[in-house]
Amino acid sequence: MTTFTAPTGPLKGYRILDLTTVLFGPYASQTLGDWGADVIKIERLEGDTWRSSGQFRNRGMSGQFMAVNRNKRSIALDLKHPDGKTVLQRLVGTADALVSNIRPAGLGRLGFSYEDCRALKPDLIYASATGFGQDGPWRARPAFDEIIQAASGFASAMGTDKEPAFVPSLVADKLCAVALSSAVTAALLHRERTGEGQQVEVPMLETLAAFNSIEMLGGYAFEPPIGPARYKRVQERRPVRTKDGWMTMLPYSGDNWCAFFEAVGHPECIEEFAVRDRVERGRNIDRIYDKMSEIALHRTTAEWEKLLLSIDVPHTAFAVLEEVTEQPHLNAVGLFEELEVPTEGTVVQARPPTRFSASPAGIHRLPPRLGEHTGEILREVGFSDDEIDALQQTNAIGVAEPE
Repeated sequence: MTTFTAPTGPLKGYRILDLTTVLFGPYASQTLGDWGADVIKIERLEGDTWRSSGQFRNRGMSGQFMAVNRNKRSIALDLKHPDGKTVLQRLVGTADALVSNIRPAGLGRLGFSYEDCRALKPDLIYASATGFGQDGPWRARPAFDEIIQAASGFASAMGTDKEPAFVPSLVADKLCAVALSSAVTAALLHRERTGEGQQVEVPMLETLAAFNSIEMLGGYAFEPPIGPARYKRVQERRPVRTKDGWMTMLPYSGDNWCAFFEAVGHPECIEEFAVRDRVERGRNIDRIYDKMSEIALHRTTAEWEKLLLSIDVPHTAFAVLEEVTEQPHLNAVGLFEELEVPTEGTVVQARPPTRFSASPAGIHRLPPRLGEHTGEILREVGFSDDEIDALQQTNAIGVAEPE
């Protein structure tokens, strides 16, 4: 069971205003919170739509929502209400960074463009999580994970040009979230060195296309192209069926392949497939993996694990999703922790995976109920209890019901 302590991460003392919803932005801002920042989640009165996506015990606190919204405080605001805008203006004046996935033009219409916010806090980091770069023709289009997978070439890489395939995970959102948390942190570092705030944009399409292009451009990394796109070695890799299950076997170096074929009684394959030569091995990789698939059927998964470990060949059995919390290594390092959420009972989450020796990341706040901290936050920026009551009466703010 997790024991909560005050934040100790490297971003302790920084305040982040989180105007994001669903996954891309919230996962990024949670990372900043895991690293110690004071993250204030600013929600519509109806709440983040992700609150009721996926499975939940109580509407508004789904497992998916809680997985990317710990280490935050929630305030509910109507940003179309003049008094709601006044609240946000006062919060901006106290913040180190504002992160939003509201389209920049829409945020500008609300009175919170970069220039508007810069007037309130000149050294503010103003980070936009966008679907498409705002200097391009698609800047106003809506973006969802599969849209980005399709437009970036990622779906083509996962399948084929004739039959593309989506990764059945919100990979674009999550990858871009990592980029966004890094970008905000880098901008804060720049401000520490120079005193300058700045506008930051992390566009999903550009980020995933750049990520995918590293190895998948293949011969098209040259002009004119010197060969086909894709990385053949990776395209040919696949799980192999054993006598009783599945394995990933990944001999990598020439020495690995020699050791593998000798250990399984097929030393002739060393010369047949030219595995000692990296270039020739790459040309023969489809035949090599076909042979591995034939050989794999003759041993159980446990027998393969024992053999491959003894000859130092990279490998692993497959973790079943329902049992991933018990995967031997993850279990040993305590990646998954149980949180006791008062309204939801026991919740299982991965702790922050990044390690800092001098300023440890950690979980110091449970995922919040909608508007759980509205009053607390407003008092911190100078609103009296009477003013808070008046804001609530006019529906400029929302306050969570007592537990």
